[in-house]
Amino acid sequence: MKITVGKGSCGIAAGAGEISAQFEENIKANNINCDIVTTGCIGMCYIEPIANVIDDNGKCTTYVNVGTNAVNEIVKSIQGLENHASKYEILQEDLDVLATQPRIALANCGIINPEHIDEYVARDGYKAAEKCIKSLTPEEVIEEMKISGIGGRGGAGFPTWFKWNAARASEGDKKYMICNADEGDPGAFMDRAIIEGDPHAVIEGMLIGAYAIGSDEGIVYVRAEYPLAIIRLEKALEQARENGMLGKNIFGSDYSFDIRIKAGAGAFVCGEETALIASLEGERGMPRLKPPFPAQKGFWQKPSNINNVETYANVPWIIRNGGEAFSNMGTENSKGTKVFALTGKINKGGLVEIPMGESIHNVVFGVGGGIKNDVPFKAVQMGGPSGGCIPAEIADTMIDYKTLAETGAIMGSGGMVVMDETTCMVDIARFFLDFTRKESCGKCTHCRVGNLRLLEILERICAGDGRDGDIELLSELAEQVKEGSLCQLGQTAPNPVQTTIRYFRHEYEDHIYNKKCTAHQCKALITYSVDAEKCIGCTLCKRACPNDAIAGDVKKPHTIDIEKCIKCHKCVDVCKFNAVIVD
Repeated sequence: MKITVGKGSCGIAAGAGEISAQFEENIKANNINCDIVTTGCIGMCYIEPIANVIDDNGKCTTYVNVGTNAVNEIVKSIQGLENHASKYEILQEDLDVLATQPRIALANCGIINPEHIDEYVARDGYKAAEKCIKSLTPEEVIEEMKISGIGGRGGAGFPTWFKWNAARASEGDKKYMICNADEGDPGAFMDRAIIEGDPHAVIEGMLIGAYAIGSDEGIVYVRAEYPLAIIRLEKALEQARENGMLGKNIFGSDYSFDIRIKAGAGAFVCGEETALIASLEGERGMPRLKPPFPAQKGFWQKPSNINNVETYANVPWIIRNGGEAFSNMGTENSKGTKVFALTGKINKGGLVEIPMGESIHNVVFGVGGGIKNDVPFKAVQMGGPSGGCIPAEIADTMIDYKTLAETGAIMGSGGMVVMDETTCMVDIARFFLDFTRKESCGKCTHCRVGNLRLLEILERICAGDGRDGDIELLSELAEQVKEGSLCQLGQTAPNPVQTTIRYFRHEYEDHIYNKKCTAHQCKALITYSVDAEKCIGCTLCKRACPNDAIAGDVKKPHTIDIEKCIKCHKCVDVCKFNAVIVD
């Protein structure tokens, strides 16, 4: 018998470390023969910590939201004693949602112990790499990738086989296989979860790609803010070397390949491949002009291939099952599955893996369980800070590269931030512009200055100082920034502005002409008052106000001094009678 505890970063943040220790203590105290095993995140972050009890016959019972009381009851159930563990069991609807996901990149996440290579090998791990090295030519490997139709999962969707083929065709005495794990999008955590939960899949994918292009050295560029991912990746690399899957004469062949880790300083721009290369070389992370492309002249001017974590994690499955099996999923121009990080105003936030071609609506309401507190769905931000806001009115939009691009959004690495009617779309554009402005490397004027000017206008509008013509000025500046910027950061930074103007122009007009924020988020454009007919004079709001802005006697209607009110919203939070009006 064994108990598995999901100890990805999300699980640990929810208390999985303490829960695991309590299981250890309880099992030992009761002299129960049971192993406590670590796994990664299975994707259901909204019900962490998660523990699975697997008996000697392989029967698995999943418990969620596990706390101290749950641990005690679960251990009682193992002993056959009277218990109340059943109330902690996962709901069937959550199991059903998980069962509908065709998990490829996430196949082992939350299932195996990421720190034990034997568990990965037991699930056909490294068989694809061995098949390639022993039975296939590099050209045959690339052809299989071509058949699969997989595009890079870092955002652009560029055909993976084409990049591999270009790197193989480039002349050079040294070639590099690089993994881009510099995941910097707000609300995105796909790459982190994969490395934490299944690092060997990434290693095996890199090994296959390296064999295909003729590389003997690989580098994983991972942001230093992912310490757990780095620790587990280091252990996985060490175990792979010990078992002959990395290093000299892999699988007893003449082929040799090894991987090292480079911890990046966390610059968002280093997600762009040429900026990443500059950082690897010890330079400031700034993009370079293309061509030449990295496949021709990359790291140290040598042919280099760069794919992201999710792309590599798909490769072993494709080789084991055949490229055609992968291409049978998805749409005509977007093959296979895609991992998304569902965050924001959604009931079931976490990681999901869906076939390309699924609709946004089905992801939000089918997989994600709908909007928190049943507040009306307003929009979803696709593609991170450089993506676009897609409104609820076109939520039937199909998720593939081409269709999303037509809406003004992008696929990106897979962040999906869900918003409800309490979200101000002007403020959202301001938030993402503030992020990309700060993360700009400053190399080109359009990105360095243009995004700052866009941000200044948005901040002015949110502060109640919007002017006639600001919307047109934003649109004009956005186009200039897109056209004049050197890299994708600058070229896509205006997307949140353009899509919010395109779909939510009325909110900009309300801010500028009516001096109102209908979502009640921009403090300069809202006021607080008390409905005298609803107020019973309980004094809760008066006591909660940090600035003595509320006056009134007990059992008599209160009033709010607008001059003193700092719009902290505490009066609304404590009022039990909905007497505080926000306008």
